Amino acid sequence: MKVLMVDVDGVLVHGRPADGLPFATYLERDLGLPVEVLQREFFKPYWPDIVTGREPIEPRLTDVLSRIAPHLEAETLLQYWFENDSRLDEQLLTDLAALRETGVALYLATNQEHRRAAWLLGKLGLAARFDGIFYSAKLGHRKPGLDFFRLATAETGVSPPDIGFIDDAAENIEGARLFGWNAVQWTQGMALRGAFAPLSGHAISEAK
Repeated sequence: MKVLMVDVDGVLVHGRPADGLPFATYLERDLGLPVEVLQREFFKPYWPDIVTGREPIEPRLTDVLSRIAPHLEAETLLQYWFENDSRLDEQLLTDLAALRETGVALYLATNQEHRRAAWLLGKLGLAARFDGIFYSAKLGHRKPGLDFFRLATAETGVSPPDIGFIDDAAENIEGARLFGWNAVQWTQGMALRGAFAPLSGHAISEAK
């Protein structure tokens, strides 16, 4: 294995820093916006275009909030979201750093829009821990679509069998495997070395 792709939400990042709960658990209490309203009026109709880079998040979110929460500015909601969806799996980061020292390149492979992708790299500090990021708004395609895996593979310059991948979503694992990546479905508490041990010829211990 020459490259390891790592999903963000559900693998590397787990909700609120204090308790790991979903970022919107106390959204109504804190910002006066029921999460079900935000889901119905913003995420459900507009997220597919935003997360694949067909439109930026700020204008659409501003317009929606003017109707459903006129007291709330888009920037306030974005910062609340990002800060409350940022609990890192420190053990996984430690294991990934050790793997990177063996010469395996590490990349984030995630469905994100532009603003949060930049926040993850900058404010959360992941730019220093990974060699790059492949995200849906930049690529114009989201997991589990094969175009996501095709474009990410092309940018690494290696062949699909040389790429490992961890993700918590079964559909993303299936898509990656269809393209030829060595994909493992991640669950909390899983060890990185143990996750790849069953993949003959691609165990973490052989990744150099």
